[in-house]
This record gives sequence, structure tokens and C-alpha cells, in this order.
Amino acid sequence: MRAVTRVLDEDIDLNDFAGEDGFLFVRDGVGLAGRGVAARIEADSAIEFLAAIDYLDSVGVAGCGPIAMGVLPFKPGASAKLIVPAVTIGKGVDGQRWITIIDDAEIPSPADRPSPTAADFSVRPGVDIATYLAAVAAARDAVRAGQLDKAVIARDIVVSSSEPINVHAVLLRLRASFGSSYRYSIDGFLGASPELLIALDGATVSSHPLAGTTPRTGDPATDARLAAELLASPKNQIEHRVVIDVVHDTLLPWASYLDWEPEPSIVAVANVQHLGTRMHGQLSQPSPDVVTLAKALSPTPALGGHPQQAALDLIERVEGFRRGRYGGAVGWVDARGNGTWAVAIRCAEFSQDRRQARLFAGGGIVADSEPLAELAETQAKFQAMLSAIIRP
Repeated sequence: MRAVTRVLDEDIDLNDFAGEDGFLFVRDGVGLAGRGVAARIEADSAIEFLAAIDYLDSVGVAGCGPIAMGVLPFKPGASAKLIVPAVTIGKGVDGQRWITIIDDAEIPSPADRPSPTAADFSVRPGVDIATYLAAVAAARDAVRAGQLDKAVIARDIVVSSSEPINVHAVLLRLRASFGSSYRYSIDGFLGASPELLIALDGATVSSHPLAGTTPRTGDPATDARLAAELLASPKNQIEHRVVIDVVHDTLLPWASYLDWEPEPSIVAVANVQHLGTRMHGQLSQPSPDVVTLAKALSPTPALGGHPQQAALDLIERVEGFRRGRYGGAVGWVDARGNGTWAVAIRCAEFSQDRRQARLFAGGGIVADSEPLAELAETQAKFQAMLSAIIRP
């Protein structure tokens, strides 16, 4: 295989290039979009495979040359396949644009903007509400009994449509409302995640863990009050601290230095607000590749719990469904080990005929958690994908 990366003179919208059946990972207009499949590879051998491709790169930034995109499932150790697109377009933070072509693949034209369609939708629970509430109570009781510090309990809902759901249209709606989130589309798995799991560019590493959530109402005064209550909430601070400590302790053995915000700040997206803490640092050399780091961090306590194995065992026992790719990590890696991976949340898994989408949402359960309040939190989190799918 041979890959050639060159500067792209024209400005092509990444969402349009990915279209209905391509691959996308983008935030604030920066990221990658791919079309066609040059190869499907195991995540564990991604660096070796990409490095073996003969490539000419006249741009030379992270994301150039052959890249692989994909999702690491929620379950630790589960097999994960990544996709090497035949043609990839990239955009950098400095406005640079490039295109990578493997084996002289034909460059597809960007998709036309989708036309409005009329469809009937229905929404039903996946796992039933009673099972979810019982699972929250079981997790809370386990924390109170000292069996674990935190467990994340999730649930799913299923959206059915009378017409195929247009993936391209969903991506454009997500951009309109969640442009500052990491928006992704890979093999029928779409979402808009506000949470950076890990980014690696050379030796520079960064992460932005989130945990602790409150709604946004659209009223500035009310949202400011809710944000202040979130910052002051012992329950949410405990939940957040567990996540920060684990991410920090996981990265520290590889780091020559690692810095983080002393106090969490508010991260607001269109429908909810989170507690977030930014981390950045430099890795010692030779450093691990970004897939190794993503696998070490995922699932974080923000999606699994702590201690990890005790939380995962409880989730397996009480949650009532299999998460699959939800709660894992989604992103990309290049031949040098650079890449960006987000936590796979605020997402939907589409059926092959695109007439059904399965949405997921969850929350961290600690000693003070109340099942009905946790149910309300999942309802707020569902809105990101739900509105993008059923909006006329």
C-alpha cells in the first residue's frame, strides 16, 4: 500500500465529505473525514499496520499520512476494529487543509445537502424504566455499603422511523447545536461527545474529563444558578474527583510532567452542563501511542465506576442490556501514534436499514444518588441525539 498526503487548496466541508456512509471525527471544524475502506485492522496492531504503509507526506502535521478511525468498545479487552479510509481530508487548528489518498483511490465528491423529508417517529424504552431504577438503587446501596466508590448506570431508548434516517442530516443538525463537541460517525455509530478522553501530538498529551451534570434551561439566570449549585454539590464533586484521580494516576507513569486545573469548571453544551477539569503535560520518551493510552483510560470512572472491576461486575449484573460501543472511546490514530479520542457518549447506534436508532445515556451513582433524579438526568442527556434525529 502507498499513501500520498498533499495540501488541499479548496475548502471542503468535512460533514459533507463524510456524508451518509463515510467516517467523521471533528470538533469546531478541526478533524478528519474519510471515504472508502482501504483496510479494516485490529486496534492493537494499528500502529504497526499504518507504519508499514509507504507514504509521502508534504504537510507533516498530526493526522497526515495514513490514519485509522474507529471505536474501542466499553468492555475492557474486547476486540476492536479500526478503519483505514481510502481517502481522508483533514483540517488543522491553524486552518491547514490536506488530503491523503491510498493506492490512487478515486476522490469522491462531497455529498449534496440532504433534502427535508417527512417521517413518523416512535420512541420506546430499551431496558424498562423499572429495571433502570432498580439498578440505580442497587448501585447506590453498594456504595453505601462500602463495596465501591461509584458506579455508572445507563439505559437505552429506541427510536423507530417510517423512513430511513438520513445520517448526513443528523450530522449537520449536531453541528448546529453541538459544534464544540467531538462529533463522530463511524459504521452507523454517531454522536456528539463533549468529553476528550486523550489527545496526543508528539509528546504533548491532554485530557478533559467530565463528571457531574445539571440541565440547561435556556434562561441565563436559571442556568447560572444551576451551574453554581453543581459546583457546590458534594455529590457531584465526589463523582468528579473519582474520575480526575483515576485519569491523573493512569497518565502519570508515562509523563515527564502533568498539570491540571486545581478546581473543576463548568462545561456547557446545548442541553446540559458538566463539571470538567483540563489536564495537559509532556510524556517521557519513548512515549506510548494514543491507542495504548485510550485503552488504558477506557472506560473511565465517568462511564464505568471505581474501583473499576467491582463497578463493571455490578453493571453486568444489574443494568439489563449490553453497551457495546457506548461508553468506550472513539477517535483516530496516525502512523506516528498521534491522535485524538473522545469518550463515546451522547450517541446513537443505527440499524443497517437506518430505520431504527438506539440511544444511550447514564450517570454516576454515589451514596447520595436518588433514582428518579438520575432518571431525569438521563432524559436531559438523551436530548442531544434525540433532537438531531427527530427534528423536522
